[in-house]
Amino acid sequence: MMRSKKLFTLCAAASVLAFSSLGVSAQEKLYVYTSMKDSMLGELKKGFTKKHPEVKLDFQSAGAGKLMAKLAAERESGKILADILWTSEVPDFYQMKARGQLHPYIPAEIKSLIQPLPDYDGSFTAVRLGTLGIAYNTKRIKEAPKSWEDLKKPEYKGAFAIANPALSGTAYMSVALLAKQFGWTYFEALRANGAKMGKGSGQVVDDTSSGDLVASLGVDYIVLDKLDKGANLGFVFPQEMLVLPSPIAIIKGTQNESAAKKFVDFVLSKDGQQIIADEGTLPVRADVKNPERYKLPPADEAMKRAIKID
Repeated sequence: MMRSKKLFTLCAAASVLAFSSLGVSAQEKLYVYTSMKDSMLGELKKGFTKKHPEVKLDFQSAGAGKLMAKLAAERESGKILADILWTSEVPDFYQMKARGQLHPYIPAEIKSLIQPLPDYDGSFTAVRLGTLGIAYNTKRIKEAPKSWEDLKKPEYKGAFAIANPALSGTAYMSVALLAKQFGWTYFEALRANGAKMGKGSGQVVDDTSSGDLVASLGVDYIVLDKLDKGANLGFVFPQEMLVLPSPIAIIKGTQNESAAKKFVDFVLSKDGQQIIADEGTLPVRADVKNPERYKLPPADEAMKRAIKID
């Protein structure tokens, strides 16, 4: 009897060790390359990990240009670390699609999503609708600008800035859209009025808040975050809105395809989209609303007013 008990105990212990070992080896991993802001990523990680504790999620956060350079270097070396790419520079995704570098995936809740991409085929999916408007210093500008044309006025002379399009994906897309809508002569007129080029999207808004600039091209969540903290800023959207989809895509050849699909589905779920909306940017679901304090237009209205993307 004693021998049988010992044998049972040894077998039970061996089973526990085997299952424990299996759990460690079976844990999924996921590496997301993204240009989204840290506070948003932190909340998404918290929500995703709660729903999928079996996945170890990590982010590589940087500007879109730096992430693309990193991906190119990894591809050259033969070992790509990223499983997912999520930025706001839409042309990058079209180029990667053309090169066969993306793994198409239709999200589980595709029917609940607002679709800003007319040629959508699952190669990449918009996760949020980034909006850019005119951020202005309320101490230096007493009457809020109403149109893009207002930036040519004397009160903005030498003190309006746009982030460098070579460094910022949102600035790159914004310049392309404004040039499409108003022609390159619009930028020549801004230049004649002393408009400046800053470094990043955050920097030009910081300079507007401090009063070094009177106005700048402002990314929604960057401006709204500073407004929440009491900055001397106003924020307006002219009738012709800059609405930039932020696509997410699974990298072709990923060894963590199952985990990647889980993450894409989570950020597009109602819970994931509410996290994104709470951070001051438009969701891609009509059943998710931004907090009232942000005064953002509904996503469907923004899409109607948006300059069409070619």
